[in-house]
Amino acid sequence: MRYITLLLFLICMALTVNSAQADRRVAFVVGNGAYKNVAPLPNPSIDAKAMASALRNVGFEVVEGTNLTRDKMTERLLDFGKKAQGADVAVFFYAGHGIAISGTNYLLPIDADIKSEMDVKLGAAINIDLTLDQTMGDAKVKLVFLDACRDNPFAAKIKSNSATRSVNVQTGLAEMKSGEGTLIAFATGPGQTALDGTEGGNSPFTRALLANITKPGIEIQQAMTSVRAQVNEETNKGQLPWGHTNLIGAVYLNGAPAPAAPGVAAGPAQQQVALAPNAEVEVEFWRSIKDSNKAEEFRAYLTNYPNGQFRSLAQSRVAALEQGGNKADATRNLSAGVDPAVFTEESSQLTEDQIGLDKGQRRDVQRRLNGLGFDTKVTGAFNQDTRNVITRWQAARGYPRSGYLNRLQHKALLSEIIATQPATASSDEDKPAPRRRTQSSGGGGGGSAPAPRQSGGPDPAAMGRFMGGVVGGVFR
Repeated sequence: MRYITLLLFLICMALTVNSAQADRRVAFVVGNGAYKNVAPLPNPSIDAKAMASALRNVGFEVVEGTNLTRDKMTERLLDFGKKAQGADVAVFFYAGHGIAISGTNYLLPIDADIKSEMDVKLGAAINIDLTLDQTMGDAKVKLVFLDACRDNPFAAKIKSNSATRSVNVQTGLAEMKSGEGTLIAFATGPGQTALDGTEGGNSPFTRALLANITKPGIEIQQAMTSVRAQVNEETNKGQLPWGHTNLIGAVYLNGAPAPAAPGVAAGPAQQQVALAPNAEVEVEFWRSIKDSNKAEEFRAYLTNYPNGQFRSLAQSRVAALEQGGNKADATRNLSAGVDPAVFTEESSQLTEDQIGLDKGQRRDVQRRLNGLGFDTKVTGAFNQDTRNVITRWQAARGYPRSGYLNRLQHKALLSEIIATQPATASSDEDKPAPRRRTQSSGGGGGGSAPAPRQSGGPDPAAMGRFMGGVVGGVFR
């Protein structure tokens, strides 16, 4: 009876955890820095990539982009709006130039060329209020992070072309109020400007977000308090993030703390939403960067997993890369030479058929995936196991996920340098037949054959597999 009770408990836990992890999480992450008509900003694209990685790491489906024109930003926003409908948590992150005119905030695409207030109102810039309302209005929890409080690069032009009428062109961004279930956070206070940070790194605000909002068991408003403190300290009190919140209940991006003891009623402050995936995501994150030659990717791992299982390895790689490193260790750069369209072009059975992969080429794909840390059997046949591995590889690279390849993804996979070729023993066809072990006459010898299972009782192996599946479901 005790075992039946335990089994039922484990099944209930598995169902509960799977239900919690079914929460839909969607994020829009864009960094614009390569402006065509004003001085470029060096760091927004770096900020956006780091934020996208951190959010994927805690279960978000990310609509991502860097250095987008007006048309491309509109495309990404439309995609985000569709995916955010009815989402449990929706995040909006933008790094780049933003402007405030007459109390309304706008984001600037890289092709913006604003000469007057009319240019803004006719669509050269993107109205933040309307955008948030149209894309995130149906989400249950809405988190908005705007690292866009830099100097208005078009202020002088707008003022000089508005001599006949009064126009209020503000420094930084204007104050915004959040609706129900919403948190809005600015890099600095209304009407003030924020720092872009050291070239090649993250801005102070984004760096603080990365360090705090996905910490395990940290509620988002508590995290934002830490963000403000970190930025204030790093900038010697020169910049203090500002925000407005109207959240109802507690929001955790990376796992809520243990529930209250039985019999203790949960008040509004104890409501928990958006439980994060488990350590499997950490392993996937590590596999995606383990051969990288970019110190910031390992720092991103340490930020998200300060006590992670690969912590010491990550620290060693950061130290080696910051000291010049060993170029032989820099085995690959995932983004080098990759067609930008690979991040947006969908793949399907049809696109994979169009590549025309023969059995040998399929085996090559499987070997390469193994060499990159995505383990699958090398059989030359793309079964469901291989499809799952391809999906994981696509997710780790930020490509559209389907489990099928297209020409661009196949080319990108072939371009990834593999430091160590996987052993051929992973191939079912290459694997030698197992040797028969001779039965020893002794009762305790290591070479003795296992005793046959007696009929009439439960199969221990089958029971082990069943319990392993149940317990595995709990920790998946």
